[in-house]
Amino acid sequence: MKFRVERDVLAEAVTWVARGVPARPPVPVLAGVLLEASEDGSLTLSAFDYEVSARITVPADVAEAGQVLVLGRLLADISRNLPAKPIDVSTDGAKLTVTCGSSRFSLREMPVGDYPTLPAPPEPSGTIAGDVFTQAVAQVSIAADRGDTLPILTGVRMEVEGDKIVLLATDRYRLAMRELTWTPASPDASHVALIPARQLSETAKALGASGSVQLAFGGGGDGLIGFEAGRRQATTRLLDGEYPKVTSIFPSSVDTEAVIETAALEEAVKRVALVAERNTPVLLKFSEGQVAIEAGTGDDAQASEAVEAVLHGPEIQIAFNPQYLLDGLHAVGQPWSRLSFTQPSRPAVLTGQQEADSDTDASYRYVLMPVRFAS
Repeated sequence: MKFRVERDVLAEAVTWVARGVPARPPVPVLAGVLLEASEDGSLTLSAFDYEVSARITVPADVAEAGQVLVLGRLLADISRNLPAKPIDVSTDGAKLTVTCGSSRFSLREMPVGDYPTLPAPPEPSGTIAGDVFTQAVAQVSIAADRGDTLPILTGVRMEVEGDKIVLLATDRYRLAMRELTWTPASPDASHVALIPARQLSETAKALGASGSVQLAFGGGGDGLIGFEAGRRQATTRLLDGEYPKVTSIFPSSVDTEAVIETAALEEAVKRVALVAERNTPVLLKFSEGQVAIEAGTGDDAQASEAVEAVLHGPEIQIAFNPQYLLDGLHAVGQPWSRLSFTQPSRPAVLTGQQEADSDTDASYRYVLMPVRFAS
């Protein structure tokens, strides 16, 4: 195999596929990236760890077709650090030689025959705007469980009905839900998929810069979802199991609502939370015209700050895990935030809006469970 490729093209391509290469693979060959040079002037790079696959095809000046398997992370590090000149890649016995200017690297080849076959992506099911997809996944995936006690809660539930998609995630302490529209291949599209949150988040970030992302929901029990944008393809194996019916957590009524400038509240909570020890909450006291934020009790360090707020309904005091509250404020993505309450012991709902006196945007809702505050 012998080919020449532009440095930036190779660096971007290897970085894309190598992002899913496991740091400690159960089988050594899974640390590899497969390079396939074709006589038609294309270079395809692939990676697969039995859960996630990634594939990209880029142009190259191919003198001799062939395929080779080398350590993915090492090749990514090398290609990113080479000078801005064309890269010559060739096989020499059991080594892969990478030459760029006066830089020369020799990498050990891995046995291609031991590498697993990448899964074929499912048939395309529809498309969605890349920026919308990235934002929606980021807004919801923050609420997915990061532990392994309940694996099903480490996923994001994606439900499709016609041109509407609903994304949902919870770790039992908060819940995030985003509703958005897409362009389905069939007007009566109906799909439900439970996607590992970490893989979905990484894929959305990597593909979102493209104008549109193609989603492919697997059929026939193959347990895959496929993503494609430009020359990049990825598949992710879905989680098994029935997701709990958590939408009943949304309060059916509201007694008090407070509208606050998002950035002002976020900055104040960050400052006050500096004295909140691990797992201790911040207390929010809502009264006419303001919310007072407090943290720390007794002989410990204490902090307080007040932020302007428009209050509708009776005054209320409620405490939250500060990081969970900050996650929601950051994800809401609107200049103003609306917090809706029933009582201090019941879940609160965070939504966003463009103006202090405009209607709330209910397409994104973040539910936060309150915690007990020791006075």
